[in-house]
Amino acid sequence: MEEKRRELTWEEEEEHAKVDVWKHLLKSRCHGSPMTLLELSSALSCDPSHLYRLMRALVHRKIFKDLNTTQKGSSGYAQTPSIQRLRKYKDLWSFSATNPDHSKLFNDAMTCDAKVVVPAEIKSCKGLETIVGVGGGNGILLRLLVEVCPWIWGINFDLSHVVSVSPECDRVENVAGDMFDCVPKADAVITKGVLHDWGDDDCIRILKKCPEAVPKDTGKVIIIDAKLANVKLMLDVVMIVDTKKGKERSLEEWEYILGEADFTGHTITHVHAIQYFGIQAFS
Repeated sequence: MEEKRRELTWEEEEEHAKVDVWKHLLKSRCHGSPMTLLELSSALSCDPSHLYRLMRALVHRKIFKDLNTTQKGSSGYAQTPSIQRLRKYKDLWSFSATNPDHSKLFNDAMTCDAKVVVPAEIKSCKGLETIVGVGGGNGILLRLLVEVCPWIWGINFDLSHVVSVSPECDRVENVAGDMFDCVPKADAVITKGVLHDWGDDDCIRILKKCPEAVPKDTGKVIIIDAKLANVKLMLDVVMIVDTKKGKERSLEEWEYILGEADFTGHTITHVHAIQYFGIQAFS
């Protein structure tokens, strides 16, 4: 004989509701076992390549387990206890937009970032008289460069709404334009943290414009970007969220991009303090 169920109290119903909410959020109610990448991408209707990068970072942070590597004969991703302790926060940009102190902190951090990069790239600037910063933003990188290399004239090149509010500097000229159309002429082109905002095809388009701006035999194209290592896996996820097409790249992926953009060689300078590297590309 079936036992009659006791009616739950309000407090008990509320506790059950909390559990149900988590089950729906984590999909454990409709799928109680590990899921493969294809199963996940199908259930979420999202790009498998983007999802793989997201899961790769979450596995590293111990949010999920990759059973392909942790258990013989098993496949797919499984939850860990950590995921149930996570809470949902605002994204970085919306938080900064409503918190001026945080916004200033972020901009100060970008300045510190440039201060670390510049000393590593001074050797690349020997023999140069002019250098154009493609996607230069507020021009901080060029302003720091001309401070330590006073013989250089800098051209801060970015969209009009960006350079219109960039600070003035004696040896840095702010020039408005679109890097997909053309790049101002100079002895060298430098980009920092720009190409990771774009997918491979767009990166190749941008890089193909750079050799047109510099002298054929002596010109340089200097790329400063994040090194895809464990510390940058979460930044790779940020690029998916913020740019959709952007990505952090391994050295092998950069070699592919440079080859497709018709560069014949390159050298690499590592900036270990912030997991960046500088690539000097030659056409």
